[in-house]
Amino acid sequence: MLRLGTLPVAATVLTAVIAAYMALVAFGNITDFGTNREFVRHVLAMDTTFRDEDVMWRAIESRTLADTAYVAIIVWETLTALLLIAAAGLWATGLRRGELRRARQATTLGLLMVLLLFGGGFIVIGGEWFQMWQSADWNGLEPAGRNVMLAAFALVVIHLPGARGDAAAPR
Repeated sequence: MLRLGTLPVAATVLTAVIAAYMALVAFGNITDFGTNREFVRHVLAMDTTFRDEDVMWRAIESRTLADTAYVAIIVWETLTALLLIAAAGLWATGLRRGELRRARQATTLGLLMVLLLFGGGFIVIGGEWFQMWQSADWNGLEPAGRNVMLAAFALVVIHLPGARGDAAAPR
């Protein structure tokens, strides 16, 4: 029972929670395609920003390009979810076998995908390039920040020496 309080178990749970979250995000965007499609369209069009002429040249008003970007986001979310689901499975089997390297590698890749999507895509590109921070209606910076923090926290946890399943220093 005390084994449940170990870092490898915590890494397994963190990976599984983020995998479930990403799967639900992708599922929601697929089954309720229109809601977040509007979000992406408005962010890229910059139509609810301050409309500063010095940055409005960045706006993408093409619905086709915006929808292509949105589909790419959904594909990225789906691939991330599948990878993290597989990683959670690797943690579960690795706990029994005492081999956690593959689980840690798969989780690292999945978490980097989360960081690229929410940090690079939503905070950097959406927030700064497309000035999403100016919009009272279509501002996704707060949820993106939460996702970045959760993924970064999990990334740190899975790379702590104790998450290897032994007391050895990280390689």
